[in-house]
Amino acid sequence: MSYQHAELATGRWHTLSLMEQLGNIGSEVERTIRWKNKQNSVQATKAMERALELLDLTASDQRWIQAKRLKEILRMREVLCDWFYGDNNYHSTSRQWQKYFLYFGIAARQSSFS
Repeated sequence: MSYQHAELATGRWHTLSLMEQLGNIGSEVERTIRWKNKQNSVQATKAMERALELLDLTASDQRWIQAKRLKEILRMREVLCDWFYGDNNYHSTSRQWQKYFLYFGIAARQSSFS
């Protein structure tokens, strides 16, 4: 499999905290939203693919599997895919996704200064 985040896929991703991982995923989701708002579906899809790649790396992280976080991570992936690719059965919005991921980014940033 070819990764867009090749360096992270080789193991570096699994050295990050959950807050850092989700904050980085949030950055890709933010890019998705920006491209979507500009009606550039090609770039929006590329950004979403990068977000899903990072989510998959997070789901494969043994720390979160052992900590019983996998269900939550996979549910997030399901709802995110439904929002972007599906019929949006969960009725999520761009603003909700921005707000959801913002707090992970803030927490990761604060912990890096501690």
